[in-house]
Amino acid sequence: MNCPKCDSKMEIVSINEIKVDRCISCKGIWFDQHELSDAKKIKESKSIDIGDSKIGKEQNQNDLINCPKCNTKMIRMVDAQQSHIWFEHCVTCSGNYFDAGEFKDLQEDTIFDFVKTWLTPERKP
Repeated sequence: MNCPKCDSKMEIVSINEIKVDRCISCKGIWFDQHELSDAKKIKESKSIDIGDSKIGKEQNQNDLINCPKCNTKMIRMVDAQQSHIWFEHCVTCSGNYFDAGEFKDLQEDTIFDFVKTWLTPERKP
């Protein structure tokens, strides 16, 4: 499989029983259906995101990409809890692509994220 952003090869990386694909160049991460929700439950899973977040922000500008699994045009999504995190989602196979640094950011709740949750009525737990 090739990276949907930079077209480099993807390598398989594992965290516990979950195997995801990570670009050997830009370090973006592809999660097949259900892998994202499973990985989010594992605290140490952020260790699979080894990419430079500066490169990830540059790559984030490119949101017109096709799914690396089924070639469907992907859509831009915003994380409900951390609206600064944008990722691409395939509506056909339900895969998700995160640019370098985005998954690590998703796994790290900052004090700002905590305060924002309590200040935004529709997002209170």
